[in-house]
Amino acid sequence: MRTYKPILLVEDDDVDTLIIERAFTDLKIKTKLIPTHDGMEALEYLKNRNSKKPCFILLDWNMPKMNGAEFLKIIKTDDKLKKIPVVIHSTSSTREDINKSFELGAAGYMVKSQDYEKSMNTIRAIGQYWTLCEQPPNGE
Repeated sequence: MRTYKPILLVEDDDVDTLIIERAFTDLKIKTKLIPTHDGMEALEYLKNRNSKKPCFILLDWNMPKMNGAEFLKIIKTDDKLKKIPVVIHSTSSTREDINKSFELGAAGYMVKSQDYEKSMNTIRAIGQYWTLCEQPPNGE
């Protein structure tokens, strides 16, 4: 990966977090993954002036405390955060959730798989795309 900015993971399921971390290791993705357990914790990280802004956010859609829609509404209206790309990574494949995520500013939507090889392919595709994609500077 060409970027030194971290990837912010917003995921409430510890097993899914472990799968993503393992996929990063197996794929030799060197970019630091910052795991957070919900939208509130992710917002705290993003609003902390000492935190390095991520190159993108990998966001679960269905979470307690603050779901993906609520999280997107907040960051996409914040001038300091709205340019950070957000990719949804969810078990939901409903057209309603997919449409809503794009209406709120998501840059992509990937459905989670229970199959590890398919999960690896998804993480590989996400990582390759966002490391090749030019992004506007976000103050870092």
